[in-house]
Amino acid sequence: MKRKWLILLIAILVGSYFAYNYIYQDHRDISEEDPIASVEIRDIYSLFKMDIATAEEKYLDKTIVITGKVSELNTTDLTLDNKAFCTFNNAFKTQLSVDQNVSVKGRCIGYDDLLDLIKLDQCTVVTP
Repeated sequence: MKRKWLILLIAILVGSYFAYNYIYQDHRDISEEDPIASVEIRDIYSLFKMDIATAEEKYLDKTIVITGKVSELNTTDLTLDNKAFCTFNNAFKTQLSVDQNVSVKGRCIGYDDLLDLIKLDQCTVVTP
């Protein structure tokens, strides 16, 4: 009887250890990851508009670099060609301006059909 309780206790401890490590794993550092693709904003936007399922399979939750013209600029986010919304963890380290061509690396978190925007988070400016 004691042996069953000991085996049960060990199983619970091992299971708890793996569950804790799964839940509290380190977050991805997108700025250190290599992008899977480098695309123009018009190309990725048209793919999301034509076939959202294929676009999500290809880009969703992946690190990509998109290139376009800044159409809107705030402290910690920007919009490229009114087609992609990029959020940054911190304020910009480089000086940016509206109508400037930039390349931004970030994680694609999907397409917002209500706002008609592709959304990226954890972005960094690759080229000013």
